[in-house]
Amino acid sequence: MLILLALIAGAVAGMVLHFVLPHRSTRGVVLAPAIGAATAGVLYTVLQWAGLAEDNPWLWAASILAPIVVTYVAVSILSRSRIAHDTRERTRLGIA
Repeated sequence: MLILLALIAGAVAGMVLHFVLPHRSTRGVVLAPAIGAATAGVLYTVLQWAGLAEDNPWLWAASILAPIVVTYVAVSILSRSRIAHDTRERTRLGIA
């Protein structure tokens, strides 16, 4: 049941990163929170299966910090990729 806290923390971290990082218009509002929540959920589950108990601070540190890092990297890469793709499409269509 405590995995819910990790999922919420990951989604909140993703939501904050969505609004803090540039090029907000190149991605959907749900993308970053979904990446953060998925990362937190998967990591929490893997660490639980590895034997870490709920009262272990490493479990919570990893479940909160890893989604921030993964979401930051993923959103940055996806935004740059979208901008490059849009530029290529505008050039191909003769719009720009």
